[in-house]
Amino acid sequence: MKKEIQVSNRKLLAIAGLGWLFDAMDVGMLSFIIAALQKDWDLSVQQMGWIGSVNSIGMAVGALIFGLMADRVGRKSVFIITLLLFSIGSGLSALAPSLAVLLILRFIIGMGLGGELPVASTLVSESVPADMRGRVVVLLESFWAGGWLIAALISYFIIPDYGWRTAMVISAIPAIYALYLRWNLPDSAKFISVTKEKKPTVWANIASVWSRKYVRQTAVLWVLWFCVVFSYYGMFLWLPSVMVMKGFSLIKSFQYVLIMTLAQLPGYFTAAWFIEKIGRKFVLVTYLTGTAVSAYFFGSAEGLSMLILSGVFLSFFNLGAWGALYAYSPEQYPTVIRATGTGMAASFGRVGGILGPLLVGYLVARETSITTIFTIFTVSIMIGAICVLIWGKETKNQELA
Repeated sequence: MKKEIQVSNRKLLAIAGLGWLFDAMDVGMLSFIIAALQKDWDLSVQQMGWIGSVNSIGMAVGALIFGLMADRVGRKSVFIITLLLFSIGSGLSALAPSLAVLLILRFIIGMGLGGELPVASTLVSESVPADMRGRVVVLLESFWAGGWLIAALISYFIIPDYGWRTAMVISAIPAIYALYLRWNLPDSAKFISVTKEKKPTVWANIASVWSRKYVRQTAVLWVLWFCVVFSYYGMFLWLPSVMVMKGFSLIKSFQYVLIMTLAQLPGYFTAAWFIEKIGRKFVLVTYLTGTAVSAYFFGSAEGLSMLILSGVFLSFFNLGAWGALYAYSPEQYPTVIRATGTGMAASFGRVGGILGPLLVGYLVARETSITTIFTIFTVSIMIGAICVLIWGKETKNQELA
């Protein structure tokens, strides 16, 4: 029986992770495409910022709508709808004739992506035993690093010679296969058992998330999500462009970001080990602090060696923290409002994802130094770490309500 559970967990992890990988390919490739589009369409830095921000606007809307839907119609149905939205939008992006059309499609892609990620972590959390839950969800998140790595490889080898449109087509086609696999995935047993009773309304679920019983967890999650998403999208969507601003060619910038991306995998794997051995709060606080320190040194780095070294640690710690965040969030709520609570926190966090890229574009246009910009992200990350340290609840090995 235990062996069957392990096989089932691996299958679930593989199917959910594959969709996560393709989502990461899209977001990762977007950072390289923004740098390429600046040259192809002669974009201003403010326009470059909007490409990243409209993606986050879509993610905010998607996380809220699909998080609420997942507690009404089921995790599996939403899982399929969100990937379908992402696949269609991503494929059509390759045909975008103008910035306006691209922004509309980026919004649609963002809705699919924003809805999928919290629902996927909720489904996986509800499907594995308590003593494995944190590790499995972090391993699910590690597929994100694989997607970023593939995006970096495609961008490095394809975009300079064949253009960004070809890269977009390559990233969209495999998502159809993930959609096929996901169709036969069973829904969450916990969700099915709970919904045999009368289901609360959407508004009742929203009210429950902010009720006296859960207000502390909700407030911590909202602050944490905002700080992490604000800094991540502000830094990582601009990473290749920042390298260009520091004087490197487009191809060299892609090459160096590829090196930094490799550090994401050990970041996830170490976080997956620590999260069950020591706890969620330890991983979040430690990895967020490491991210903050790395961000400061990356922003102030002058030489190539310090730039790459700090960039490697930035990737290592930041993506490990992301894994812990997705493991931690669904554990704060009972099954009946789990997707709603996680989706609402993720949706609020995406507001940070809107502001981060826009802020960088605005500050660069005003000739603000990269050091100052990354110091802002350093402060943001530390606020998230302190919030978890003081007010966060440890959920290691706790059975889901």
